[in-house]
Amino acid sequence: MKGYGVTLAAAVAMLVGMPAAAQQGPAPAPTPAPVLAPAQRPPAAPIRASKIILVGDSTMQARSGWGGSFCASHVSMFAACVNLGRGGRSSYSYRAEGSWEVALAEARAPGFEQVWILIQFGHNDQPGKPERSTDLAVEFPENLRRYVREAREAGALPVLLTPLSRRQFKQGKLENDLEPWSAAIRKVAAEMQVPLVDLNAKSAAAVQAMGAAASLRFAQAPAPAEVVAAAATGTTIPAPVMPAAAAPVAPAGAKPAPAPSRISFDYTHIGREGADYFAAMVAEELAEKVPGMAKVLVK
Repeated sequence: MKGYGVTLAAAVAMLVGMPAAAQQGPAPAPTPAPVLAPAQRPPAAPIRASKIILVGDSTMQARSGWGGSFCASHVSMFAACVNLGRGGRSSYSYRAEGSWEVALAEARAPGFEQVWILIQFGHNDQPGKPERSTDLAVEFPENLRRYVREAREAGALPVLLTPLSRRQFKQGKLENDLEPWSAAIRKVAAEMQVPLVDLNAKSAAAVQAMGAAASLRFAQAPAPAEVVAAAATGTTIPAPVMPAAAAPVAPAGAKPAPAPSRISFDYTHIGREGADYFAAMVAEELAEKVPGMAKVLVK
């Protein structure tokens, strides 16, 4: 369009309502800032990292307790969370097998400004299995005192937790058979001035409020029909015993393969929904009862 005082690009731009420069392709990319050599970079602020170590039984361990959800969803990036909960362990057997030494080694590892050890026992200290049961009057509280002393000697701050409530009911009332063990833990916490998360009291109150039928959803597996029917009346029945899973047949001469783990319904262990629910409860209680932890918790 020569002779009319305007270029072809400008004329097209006027027709479509866009600046002429936009019709000529994208603007050149800005020149990236140069990469500085390490010696030229500003100094990095040292990290102030913390660690939370979980010590307890199957109601704390991953996949059957609240610990997996706690570490995954309620601990900030400035804290390591090590779940050393072990299924079937009591305050006696956890130490006897060497798991407590593993926890103390974690506590002594350098590089952490603060280390907390959360200690929760009680379920397997109850009578029933001689290889792990403990005497409630003397042995159980003395085991807890020893855990507290040795955690402090390792440079960690111990926190005692009462055991997660079971979910069995009779005529609409929760049967909290772990209350005597919880009372012993409360007494040791007061005696040794240890922060206490009364998870038993909090979880029992929550389960009582929702009732037998609603609390079934916290289990690892769906409740059988007869369990659901009984819970609707306000009284739970014993959980059915599931047959053990058969181990895969190994080739001739090979080491036998372990039986696959399987989940089943019961009134003690918890699945994903229960884990998320009680992990949030623990995080809220810790932030209140252990103020120094609040900065590394996600509630």
